[in-house]
Parts: sequence; C-alpha cells; structure tokens
Amino acid sequence: MKQLLRILLLGTALQLGSLSAYCAEAAKTYQVTGSVVELNEKTIVVQKGDERWEIARDEKNRADVQLKVGDKVTIHYRMVAVSVEAKSDKSEGKKKSK
Repeated sequence: MKQLLRILLLGTALQLGSLSAYCAEAAKTYQVTGSVVELNEKTIVVQKGDERWEIARDEKNRADVQLKVGDKVTIHYRMVAVSVEAKSDKSEGKKKSK
C-alpha cells in the first residue's frame, strides 16, 4: 500500500512539473521583418518602414546564421517581463478630511 501511494505521489509530482514547463513555453510569439541596420553580440536592430526595432540576442540565436548589416531578416520573438513592480492605489493612502 505504501509503495502504491509513493508511485501515485511521484506521478502527480511529475505531471505538475511538466505542466509548469508547458505553461512557461506557451508565451505568444511575435515576428518582425526588415533590414538589419545594426548588429552586435547582444542586439539586432531592424528597420521596418519608419520603425526601428532593437531586439536582444542570446547564445541560442547568435550562431544560427551569419548575419550582416543590410540583410533582410524575419525575427521571431517573445515578450518577457524582466521585473514587476506593484504600485499602490493613491486614494488608499489618503484619509478623507471633514
């Protein structure tokens, strides 16, 4: 009986772990297409019409392809929060005067 309980607990823990990994990867992806105007180890800057898009790079996408200024590219990216700061409602802290 104890062994069955351990197996069930282990199975549940594995399912919860895989669910959190799936949710983390489920962030919506976006794309931008334009010409590379600047390029370095940390960023790719793309000009799309009048808009200039500066997108961070990491180790995964540095070695994918040899880029150079002037290349037309399509970049797929995700928006990721770097930090979150909660702001209190201003009306909460104020007391009403009579």
